[in-house]
Amino acid sequence: MKSKFKILIVDNQKINRKILSRLLCDFYEIIEADNGRSALATLRSQKGTISAVLLDPIMPIMNGYDVLKEMSKNPEMAAIPVIVISQDNKEDSEIKALQMGARDFISTPYNPKILRRRLSNLIELYESNLCIGHIERDTLTGIYTKDAFYRHATEILGSNPATPFTLVATDIEHFKLVNDSFGSVTGDELLQYIAKILQHDSRQLHGICARHSEDHFMILVPKYADDENMRSFIDATQKELRQFPLNMKISLKFGVYLIKNLQTPVPIMCDRAILAAESVKGHYEKSYAYYDDSIRQRLLREQQIIDEMKSSLEKNRFQVFLQPKYDLTNEKIAGAEALVRWTHPKLGALSPSEFIPLFEHTGFITELDEYVWNHTCEILQNWNQKGLPHIQVSVNVSRKDIYQENLPKIIWNIVKQHALEPSQLHLEITETAYTENAEQLISVVNELKRIGFLIEMDDFGTGYSSLNMLSELPIDILKLDMRFMNSIKKGTLQKNKHNILEFIISLAKWINLQVVAEGVENKEQADFLCKLGCNYAQGYYYAKPMPVNEFTQLLNDSDIEIPLIPSSY
Repeated sequence: MKSKFKILIVDNQKINRKILSRLLCDFYEIIEADNGRSALATLRSQKGTISAVLLDPIMPIMNGYDVLKEMSKNPEMAAIPVIVISQDNKEDSEIKALQMGARDFISTPYNPKILRRRLSNLIELYESNLCIGHIERDTLTGIYTKDAFYRHATEILGSNPATPFTLVATDIEHFKLVNDSFGSVTGDELLQYIAKILQHDSRQLHGICARHSEDHFMILVPKYADDENMRSFIDATQKELRQFPLNMKISLKFGVYLIKNLQTPVPIMCDRAILAAESVKGHYEKSYAYYDDSIRQRLLREQQIIDEMKSSLEKNRFQVFLQPKYDLTNEKIAGAEALVRWTHPKLGALSPSEFIPLFEHTGFITELDEYVWNHTCEILQNWNQKGLPHIQVSVNVSRKDIYQENLPKIIWNIVKQHALEPSQLHLEITETAYTENAEQLISVVNELKRIGFLIEMDDFGTGYSSLNMLSELPIDILKLDMRFMNSIKKGTLQKNKHNILEFIISLAKWINLQVVAEGVENKEQADFLCKLGCNYAQGYYYAKPMPVNEFTQLLNDSDIEIPLIPSSY
């Protein structure tokens, strides 16, 4: 048997409630309230079950008009159809009730058939809208879906052309890591928790919110959000988020789009807000950004770089340049570092600082590194065949490479194919690779050392695990972070940085490691490092990175110092 719809009858006169109840009880389940305050309490306790309200406007404690006012503040209550039934048949009373949200106004004496028909029509419309609402709601979080948000946002903006609005995109940083580490059930619970926070916050601001994609949310609020507003909003949201029971810090990134042109379609507005949010991902110190055209231009440029990377590799558009390393005691060439250069077919020559981070993000860096290793080994093989000195060349091994289980085999096969000794190829790893996955790095480096490769630790001094790393990794050479060189100006150095440099170089010597300083730009820096006992240096003071043919000519014309690298075992 089909259950009856519930009707709430609100009237301070018991006789009036009984009359209405008798007329409707055969068709509906009746609930009664004798004042407005009681009616609101019933609507809250019976949330989602009441299909219509018959409301007397004149009551003690809280009148019907105040009930309408309170119901309008809650979207779910505001959707429930209200018929105001009054003994006052004045036109002003009817207009006031309809303006405050009532769907109909009936004055006494009323025709029972007309009352039942009007009530039936309103309930049918309400239930149909509820069905549509369920379709519009995201099944996991209960807030609007992307398409529903687009429709409602378009309607809201069109109906309020003079009102300033702000669109805010929210992105959960490292959400995939939550699913991978704690399971999809916990990931779903986190999404539900964040949706609840954002829905509450958006309602407080008289806005709407939606789940735009897996871990993107969207909020539309009727005001321009300046920096102070955004900081206040973000602080409150992050404070709530810290209550979620997860042994991992959850960080939200926000992208803010100030709506100034109502002709822009809502989907494009949302895309721009997401672009702004993505622009601060990976930036610990920034949690939000405002969209402007510079973000769009930067992201378009990044996409151009990504679009051409694979074809450029296939067409050998990447070139290996070599920068010499010099012995600080006699200023003879003691080795080189292989560096990659790229002339983009559309954007021209690009700085490695622009394309390398993108390649690391996409994972393409592993293909590029292997390309550089191959080309570097070809260069070394060519020099060997020409009888040039067997200098050692270092190549970069990115942190992404470390996660390849067969990395030692890959590099060993490349070296073997070019008839080289592993000791001719130095492998540079970064300190950040240790902080990300120390166990994996130690395992890989131990295997590379067993094969015979020499290991350089690049950018030493940038992380927080330097001393632990030195005790656990069998490295041969430390490369000082370039920022140390930037601190040396005209032969002076802040006392604390002087002490750090002196300590690092002394420590390296004590544990039998060589030290290379990169980024040396003038004689004062070179002399200063030599005085501290640093072994080798590279930088613009000596030579810029150069094409292979120029470096080969430099080898022919220069004295060479073949360094004796002590073993770290």
